[in-house]
Amino acid sequence: MNTICGYRNVFLEIGKSEEEIEERLQKIFNEIYYGEDKFFYTTPDGKMGYLVDTGNNDTRTEGISYGMMMCVQLNKKKEFDLLWNWAMTNMYMQDGENKYYFAWSVATSGEKNAYGPAPDGEEYFAMALIFAAHRWGNSDGIYNYQHMAKELLRDCIHHRELYGGDDMWTKDGLIKFVPSLDFTDPSYHLPHFYELFAENCYEEDADFWKMAAQASRKFLQKACHSETGLSAEYSDYEGHPQPTGDQFGGRHDWYYSDAYRTIANISLDYEWFSKDTEYGEWSRMEANRFLRFFDSLPKENRRKIYEVDGTAINEDALHPVAMTAVNAEAALAADWDLAKEYVEEFWNTPLRKGNRRYYDNCLYMFAFMALSGNYRIW
Repeated sequence: MNTICGYRNVFLEIGKSEEEIEERLQKIFNEIYYGEDKFFYTTPDGKMGYLVDTGNNDTRTEGISYGMMMCVQLNKKKEFDLLWNWAMTNMYMQDGENKYYFAWSVATSGEKNAYGPAPDGEEYFAMALIFAAHRWGNSDGIYNYQHMAKELLRDCIHHRELYGGDDMWTKDGLIKFVPSLDFTDPSYHLPHFYELFAENCYEEDADFWKMAAQASRKFLQKACHSETGLSAEYSDYEGHPQPTGDQFGGRHDWYYSDAYRTIANISLDYEWFSKDTEYGEWSRMEANRFLRFFDSLPKENRRKIYEVDGTAINEDALHPVAMTAVNAEAALAADWDLAKEYVEEFWNTPLRKGNRRYYDNCLYMFAFMALSGNYRIW
């Protein structure tokens, strides 16, 4: 196994050199942030920055927090602070039932499109802030990263008692799709983050985050299909696909855009915490099941929409490059004879262009960081 500073570098295993891997990583960052097809922009005064969801022409807590995670991993403090300033200036809510959460969708002008939060944004904000505190140290105000993370983690799980409104996690430690609804999104479950939240939150909340890590691992074993390894976009707390009808734009009970992140999360948890545990053995089997499912398909049918049992819907995937990225990231947990093909395919796949490039290229960056040993605990 090839490693860098204790983190596996899978690209070395397909014959790439450390130099070309590092060069490619920096090129990906530069293309996303400053290239011809960038989706990072700064405000005219140069004080804030934001990533645009190019398919919907807005900024989202998902994207801003993803951007912050990219930046802290790659030691890009300037861009990190620009993004965090955008989040606190334009997304943070100071009053109302969602006080001290972040508005999930904001126009590129800074005007809020909605006054509700999406918990995946909050958990990425908190983790990125903790890493920033450890990597760069703390400053004043919103740049006291450690303090801001602790406050946010407290508010996410004590919101009802502190301010009214709804908590983002159930009392049993399962993250909600949105605070006011009683179901979840399997791709929101990040037990590897919760392990670190337990070490970096207010002391009285440490036991909750330890419980949440184990609760999410138990949940993921139910949410991923026992034969295909696929998960739905939304599910109930027992892992059963959640029908939504016309709500939230239509179906979300199938393997589609949100769901691509689930295998990536399982694989990164395996790399950081789980590989030598009983859950890690399940993760290895899950990654193998997942890749065997794609192996079973003709190559021309590997970028479709699927029911979680593997039944193909006769529609092309909206985010095919994202699928390529997460299939490769499964290599962190899967057997190498299964995974090598997917890693090579990913290496040979360029960043996506066009109006759907935001989501695909965010997952592309995360996969590349993870597979190159550059998605690390700071």
